[in-house]
Formats: sequence, C-alpha cells, structure tokens
Amino acid sequence: MFKKILLPTDGSEASERAGEYAISAANLSGADIIVLNVIDTDYLNALPQQDLREKLDEQMREEGKEAVEKFKNKIESEECAGNCKNINLLTLIKQGKPEDVILETADEEGVDQIIMGKSGKHGLEKFLMGSTTERVVRRAKIPVSIIS
Repeated sequence: MFKKILLPTDGSEASERAGEYAISAANLSGADIIVLNVIDTDYLNALPQQDLREKLDEQMREEGKEAVEKFKNKIESEECAGNCKNINLLTLIKQGKPEDVILETADEEGVDQIIMGKSGKHGLEKFLMGSTTERVVRRAKIPVSIIS
C-alpha cells in the first residue's frame, strides 16, 4: 500500500489523466497526494536576454500555479464525485531541472510512488532531448506509473 503519491503536473492533458489515476490510487490506498509543478530553470537560463527570461519565468510560475490549483480545486470543490473526500493534498511549485526536482522531492517527502503523464505540454521535447518522464523512470528508486 502506498502512503504518499507524487504527482508532477504541468497542466497538460496527460498530467490531468495522471491526476485522475492518482485520485483513484489514493482513494484505494488512503495515500496522500503531493502535487508538484517544476519551473524548468535550465530552459530559462539558456535564453540570452534577461528581460525575456524574467517574462517567461513569470509566465511559467503563473502556469504552474494554475496547474496545481486546478488539481486542488478538483479535490476540494468537486470532491471527485465522492471518490476523494479523505485525500490529504500538498501542492508545491519548485524550480530546477524537472527530473532532478521530481526525484529530489520524492526522496525528501518520503514518497512511495510517482504517477505522471507520458508527455507534457512540450511534445517536441521528447524528440529533441528525451522526455522528463523517461529520465524519471530510468533514475527512480520507487515505482513510477506512466499514464498516457
């Protein structure tokens, strides 16, 4: 049985489906859900203009906040059609290299399972540099469920 589930989210459709799966898993096991959004600072630091980096950082923070709030509202307001009344929820927004932050957070929070979407908002990323999901799966020391 899982006690803590980490749900990395970027607001994409795949992460929304992963969220639904996490709710079901938490409802069955009584696990807490930690919803995590990571602002990719590697991506931002590669940009040449400071004002552009700042503008994108602000935009990514807002998108991250919206992604975790959307999931939080689903649990708190809708109560998931009666399926998630007793789920404890923690929302986090962190910065860094996504796969590193996901794995570090899992370790710091004592997570038993990671549930994440197959691909995020940036579908092209998997062709250019390999997906965050792939890197998490390869490096994780706990079970990772990939939801497509």
